[in-house]
Amino acid sequence: MTLGVPTELSDQEPRVALVPDAVRRLRKLEAEVLIESGLGKEIGLPDADYEKAGAVISKDRREVLEKSDVLLRVRPPSVDDLEGVRADTLQIGCMDPFKSGDLIGEFAKRKLNAIAMELVPRITRAQKMDVLSSQANLAGYVAVVIAADQLDRIFPMMTTAAGTIAPARVFVLGAGVAGLQAIATAKRMGARVEAYDVRPEVAEQVKSVGGKFVEIDVGQTESTKDGYAKALTDEQIKKQQEAMASICSRSDVVITTANVFGGKAPRLVTAEMLDAMKPGSVVIDMAVESGGNVEGIEADKVISRKDVSLIGYSNLPARVPVHASQVYAANLVALIEEFWNQETKALELKPDDEILKSCLLTHQGEIVNERFKS
Repeated sequence: MTLGVPTELSDQEPRVALVPDAVRRLRKLEAEVLIESGLGKEIGLPDADYEKAGAVISKDRREVLEKSDVLLRVRPPSVDDLEGVRADTLQIGCMDPFKSGDLIGEFAKRKLNAIAMELVPRITRAQKMDVLSSQANLAGYVAVVIAADQLDRIFPMMTTAAGTIAPARVFVLGAGVAGLQAIATAKRMGARVEAYDVRPEVAEQVKSVGGKFVEIDVGQTESTKDGYAKALTDEQIKKQQEAMASICSRSDVVITTANVFGGKAPRLVTAEMLDAMKPGSVVIDMAVESGGNVEGIEADKVISRKDVSLIGYSNLPARVPVHASQVYAANLVALIEEFWNQETKALELKPDDEILKSCLLTHQGEIVNERFKS
């Protein structure tokens, strides 16, 4: 079986689906690996490194697309990029399924099988395949580094001959994987960190990484089976915003991470809350790609609102593409290893498997994922 990796279509995506170490793991399964030339150029991985790991390099993108039994990607393909891909070829990558209805339909029409890595369930057996967690971890770190760079003061307390400098105050909204990493990173950098999440059960996790959990009573809240917070009612959001306003006003940095899986991000920070913040403060919205948590935020822009910097950079993991590619490739290889048949030397898809039932979009010309059946 040939596993192919074409270069990413977007020039804004430096991450790659496989790194040489991942190729070595796949070669141990006796899989053939076909790489489009220049795949790792943006992250300092020349073709020679892939060849040394056992991959075959092709300068012809069409050859990679047409000869591969499995295509590994970071981003979803375009419809044009499916031309010439053989029926039954398996596409594996982050498919942005909730915004890609037409693409899913195209997969079924062309009898292409497809796995969306974002939909891998959060169960013990699938932890090594959890792309959302591996990328969110890096995003949380990057958000704090950006905030520290943009802030007009330092993070740690510092005692000098001229006096003591107070530590910066950081407020993190959302204590999922990204939020916890942001808390831990800000704490390591010396900031005083507070955090809030609608799920009170994460309070211990916040404390374990050095943050102070802020308790806000908004009434009964629920989580999805995958551990994501469910959307709040309008009344709950109002209570939440009132309590958060005073915390934002005393914070130097606010980092928001609240996403509703498959839906629009909740609006947490209002214009009134921003107006109450100190000049020079920084707000990082990590949910900008799904609508944003912060009023007035714009994707991939830095906006100054009354001397408060609003930053809504998308695709934060791509700002550390070497390690983002490393962990993403490890996630892909873990999934392949899980379903690899050592006798046939091929992937064996079982649509009723607990993992595949969640992340398999199309199979044998049909949309099989219940979330996307019309």
